[in-house]
Parts: sequence; structure tokens; C-alpha cells
Amino acid sequence: MHQLAYTAPVLLVLAAAEGIYLWLQRSDRFDWRDYFASLGDVIGRAVVTRVLGLGIAGSVLAFVFTHRVATVPMHTWWAWPLLVVLHDLCYYAMHRADHRVAWFWASHAAHHSTNGFHLSAAYRLGWTSRITSNAVFFAPLAWLGFPVPAILLVTAANLLYQFWLHTELIGKLGWLEWVLNTPSHHRVHHASNAPYLDRNYGGVFIVWDRLFGSFAAEQAGEPCRYGLTEPLLSHNPFRIATHGWWLLWRKVRGARGTWARVMAAIGPP
Repeated sequence: MHQLAYTAPVLLVLAAAEGIYLWLQRSDRFDWRDYFASLGDVIGRAVVTRVLGLGIAGSVLAFVFTHRVATVPMHTWWAWPLLVVLHDLCYYAMHRADHRVAWFWASHAAHHSTNGFHLSAAYRLGWTSRITSNAVFFAPLAWLGFPVPAILLVTAANLLYQFWLHTELIGKLGWLEWVLNTPSHHRVHHASNAPYLDRNYGGVFIVWDRLFGSFAAEQAGEPCRYGLTEPLLSHNPFRIATHGWWLLWRKVRGARGTWARVMAAIGPP
């Protein structure tokens, strides 16, 4: 995660460069309030991360590693490629849960709150992932014997890869669309149109979506409409980070009976 933090200034500059380009092309194609809202999200997340550290998930990964069934020798030629592939499978499972489990969605909704689709959306990740602890989906990697620092490093690299996916300036990329997650596939993921909803969960690879039935291709006759199904119009970073939790609280409070409240928290959002 620290390695990812070091790239933040570069990502901010690239996102600003995209905004300037779009603004010069046509001023109404870029909302600078959206850019600064994402910047506020970065600052708030940095503060929360400093306070919480790696959170519950970090402790779980460390605990699982002490009870591993093997030890993967990371100096071998195959260890890192294998970790990248298995990590992306775990990421797929985590990301699918982010969309299909209300508890996880309460945090992840912040990432989908922007009503545009620009590079600045890539680092709008919310403040509460340390609380939801969705990173426990990577525990199998520690159990298999991959060291926790290696898992965290590949997590940072996976997120860094996804930065360039958040743009409309790159079209379809031919045969790469069959294997990798691309801007076209990720535009579908961020769309709230009914045909595109809850699709394309992969991080680096799109093959998991093709295997598990969650893939959808971008269609020329169905332009992507970005944002939440009930759009959030606020540019307040605090509101962006907490609105998902407020909606979850209202849903749980309105449920009748203990079981209904449990299902409101862990069922589909």
C-alpha cells in the first residue's frame, strides 16, 4: 500500500491532464468539481489509513499465514506470475461481493458515485474498506503460503493497473479484450444501465467474468450511463464516503425482525 501511495502525485497529475484535455476540447465534457471531490476522497482516506493501519484484514492475513499449509518460495520464476493470477481471482471474488453484499457495498458505493467517467474516478475508493475488511478474500493466498507483504504488493499493483481503465478516451483494444480488463470493459462495470449493471468484476483479467457468467461487452447502441442507480449529486467528500452507510442504516432500521435485519445487511444491496 505504501508503494501505491508513492504513485499518487503522478496519478493526480495524469487525471488533471485528462481533465485539461477534455476541457479544451469542450468545456462541458469535464466537471472539475468531480476531480476535486476525488482529491478530497484521497486526503480523507490517507487520514483514515494512518489511524487504522491495515485494519482487521491485515491481522487476519498475518494469522492465516502462521497456519499456512506450505511456504511459496518467492525467488522462483513461477511464484510471482502464479500470485498475480490467483490474486486476481481472489480480487474477482472480493469485487463481486462488493456489489452483491450490502455490507461491502456500503463502502464500495463511493467508488461508483461519480456521474462521469474519468481517471480521477480510479482513486475515489472511499474511506471505510478497513472497516468492512473485504480484504479477507485474499486470506486463501496466505493460507497457501504466499507471504503477506507479497500479497499486499500485488494488491497495490492490481489497483495501479486499474487506473488507466477509468477513461473514455481509449476505445476497444482488439484481441486484448478477450483476456485483459480494458477501459471498454470497465466502462460497462461503472455503468448503471440495466444491461450493464453488476458486470465485469475482474481487476487485471476479464477471463473470470467470462468463466463465471458476469461478463458484458460494451455495445454501440447502449451508451454507458455512469453513476449510481439513484445518482449522488453531492461533491462533498464526507458525503461521498458515508452515503452508502446511511442508506444501509435506513434499510436495516426499516427491516422487521432480527433475521430481516441481518439479511438487509448481508443480502444484495
